[in-house]
Amino acid sequence: MAWRGSTTPSDRIFSCLVYLLPLMDVVGLAGGVLIASGSFLTPVLGAIVLPLRPLFSIYYGFGGFMPLIIFFALYMLVVRNESVPHFIRFNTMQSILIGIVLSLFSILWSFVFSSIFPATSLVTQTIFNTIFLAVIAAVGYSIVQSALGRYAEIPTISEAAYTQVR
Repeated sequence: MAWRGSTTPSDRIFSCLVYLLPLMDVVGLAGGVLIASGSFLTPVLGAIVLPLRPLFSIYYGFGGFMPLIIFFALYMLVVRNESVPHFIRFNTMQSILIGIVLSLFSILWSFVFSSIFPATSLVTQTIFNTIFLAVIAAVGYSIVQSALGRYAEIPTISEAAYTQVR
């Protein structure tokens, strides 16, 4: 999308960094179930968690309110700030939307389905493996596209991000 303007290397780096948030969200959501169930994704999960371990202690520290604080800070200070380049604001909004989808799934799962399907059931493993792989694929695709200076087009999420970023 050349009509949005060119991107600098610092814009690309900052756009890639915001995708660490949905990555940490999906590991926090699916990690416990995947490890408890002995899923085939457990080695992949370990490879992702090991380099991010210092960030996990900060992100999930402070009584569990840090994800909410980071959400509001990014939304108010980056997405709604017109002086920040559009490329960074779009990628930040897209990362926030992926996190919102994960949060909605987590709420739905904990209140509706967790009593029906235990953590070791095949249905639970399949759902959490699918969500984990989908988010890893979306985050990986978005990071590569951001590093190349392109807008990552994820269906529905990108459209919602475009509507939120002026």
